[in-house]
Amino acid sequence: MTTTWITICDTCKRDDWADRGEERPDGIALAERVERLAADTPLRVRRTSCLMGCDHSCNIAVQAQGKLAYTLGRFEPSEEAAQGIVDWALMHGESDTGRVPYRSWPVAVKGHFVTRHPPLPEGE
Repeated sequence: MTTTWITICDTCKRDDWADRGEERPDGIALAERVERLAADTPLRVRRTSCLMGCDHSCNIAVQAQGKLAYTLGRFEPSEEAAQGIVDWALMHGESDTGRVPYRSWPVAVKGHFVTRHPPLPEGE
């Protein structure tokens, strides 16, 4: 089985970030929750400083070698969102292609898919 990675934009700030008086980007709060929930799973989690999806923040990417890759966004940095991300990424990891049947998706990720990318060609 290939490793499924969750990449989290730790610089994401939701539109109401300044109005809420936050000192840390929302992406950091989401990353901390996802990292904690994924800690005892086969998933790997990493942070990056910008996925260039500012209109969709908070953003994450789910990728694995030889599988479809996805960008998801418009998350609140909540426990529910983090759990949905981890649950869906686990299903992505269990899939041979990266496709997860819609009926299996956690409610917390429905409506949050922004892009899907085909796997890179192998051997080129």
